[in-house]
Amino acid sequence: MSMFDKLKQLQALKQQADEVKSRMDNISVRGESHGIEVFCTANRKVTRVVVPETMRGSARLEEHICEATNVALTSAEKVFESEMRSLAGGLLNMPGLS
Repeated sequence: MSMFDKLKQLQALKQQADEVKSRMDNISVRGESHGIEVFCTANRKVTRVVVPETMRGSARLEEHICEATNVALTSAEKVFESEMRSLAGGLLNMPGLS
């Protein structure tokens, strides 16, 4: 396999990685703790926090927001890892790179 062919394969892999990143921007995951909901993308960007009226002013509000955020980010990480494993599987199937 020539160097040019390998460069074409790497360019195709980069394009696939960009497509995966774009897809993950459109995947929303949710974390919840004591009624507080945190939503983020699979790329781990927090997009929304919902705090019920009954929780506002709570002495533990910050703690519950952190808990909900961590649950959402853990879910996002699982989706991210799954997508990357899928992409890496494609890399391992490329001739000359396995």
